[in-house]
Amino acid sequence: MPTQSFAEWLEPTPTLKTSRRTALARAFVFSVTVAITGYASWEMFHVVGRNEATTLQIFLVALFAATFIWIAFGAANALLGFLAAQAPKKNPDANTALTARTSVITPIFNEDVRSVFAAVRSMAEGIAVTGYGARFDFFVLSDTNDPEIAAHEADVAHKLRSDFAADVQIYYRKRESNEGRKAGNIAEFVQRWGGAYDFMIVLDADSYLTAEAMISLAEAMQQHTSAGLIQTAPQLFNGKTLFARVQQFAAAVYAPIIARGISLWQGAEGNYWGHNAIIRVSAFAKACGLPKLTGRKPFDGDILSHDFVEAALLRRSGFAVYSLPDIGGSYEQAPPTLREYVARDRRWAQGNLQHGKIVPAAGLHWVNRFHMVHGIMAYIASPLWLMFLITGVILSWEAKTLQPNYFPDEFSLFPTWPRFDSQRALSLLQLSISVLLLPKLLGLINGLIERRTREGAGGALPLIHSVIWETIISALIAPILMLTQSRYVIDLWRAAI
Repeated sequence: MPTQSFAEWLEPTPTLKTSRRTALARAFVFSVTVAITGYASWEMFHVVGRNEATTLQIFLVALFAATFIWIAFGAANALLGFLAAQAPKKNPDANTALTARTSVITPIFNEDVRSVFAAVRSMAEGIAVTGYGARFDFFVLSDTNDPEIAAHEADVAHKLRSDFAADVQIYYRKRESNEGRKAGNIAEFVQRWGGAYDFMIVLDADSYLTAEAMISLAEAMQQHTSAGLIQTAPQLFNGKTLFARVQQFAAAVYAPIIARGISLWQGAEGNYWGHNAIIRVSAFAKACGLPKLTGRKPFDGDILSHDFVEAALLRRSGFAVYSLPDIGGSYEQAPPTLREYVARDRRWAQGNLQHGKIVPAAGLHWVNRFHMVHGIMAYIASPLWLMFLITGVILSWEAKTLQPNYFPDEFSLFPTWPRFDSQRALSLLQLSISVLLLPKLLGLINGLIERRTREGAGGALPLIHSVIWETIISALIAPILMLTQSRYVIDLWRAAI
């Protein structure tokens, strides 16, 4: 598993043919995004008075465009996914006999032992029933550094291995050092045991895959010999708190069309979310040896959000990375409280911003670079929105307290009256809200059309009520996340200078 270089790429990046469908999907998403953003920004420029715009007003328009484009991109992606969901479904390819061997690995670090091993037990039981026990081995890869938890893990693992000895092989490994964190844990598995397996399904401690999902992933990887990784679209489950249930509902209603849109325009240059995906072990070993980043803290050392980078490196080496949202039975759990969500978001912020050092890496496909930029903007957008609001407040204060200059030109015969197009501003506000809510509206319409989603929500009326309440709760949480993410970005930037 050789360490990769970001500074140079001496081999020519193998070309994977971009299908006509993928090319059209990319043209649609990016064209719609640019068109909506261009129109909204032009309207914003007229709102502040394009002929007499001050530097601060132009700065306001620039901030508006920089933040609005990502909202427009989300709406365009949801629209593509919605249109695709209404198209007639194609029959899946006939399955071939599964001959490949797959390892199902669960990396853990000081997790709840009972829930982790209960999930492994359930997945092993599902595989045993199908008769594919000889094709799937399960591994729990522990980086736990709490001796009491580690001892409990070993006891439960021994019992679990004994219970399934005749049907499915289950292994437990405890590392002495958690060097490289999760990425290092997986790399150590690949280097020591990867040669025994064709594929590996990577999970998180809170992940769960049905036996049908695992078999479908292995069959898809076996059929697509150019694929290095296939990512599922996990659904959230087991939510107990209101906060978790809101996330779970949003994932069930909105995520299907978003995931389908993403799958269409990504094509063979898909992304990896770090879990609930199947990987070709030989490809991963060849392409995904991660180097340590040099430079100043907090962006040096181990690559934290390694999944985006591993997808990019697989594609650089000529292996396709696909997203298959139609493979069901893929699940993960949501943070139960806002406090835990924010704590996780803090880790993700550092990892995503760290990608700023990797975006220029040699040999990467432009779509993989875009994935990283998009991930960075997921956090940079919050301080930009905050700056936009602050700038707007300053402009309002100026308009209220400062005397306008009615004769900006020395020889003007007539005064120049300050102008603010309130009607245009109202229209722009309506457009912004429409673009922001479009993914939710399309998800609702799709949910009303799809019987399974509609009945899962208790019927059409409860589904509509739930969307309204989810929108209200999300709107209340949004300012909190804007402020916390702005704090993360500012703290990380201050630490880096």
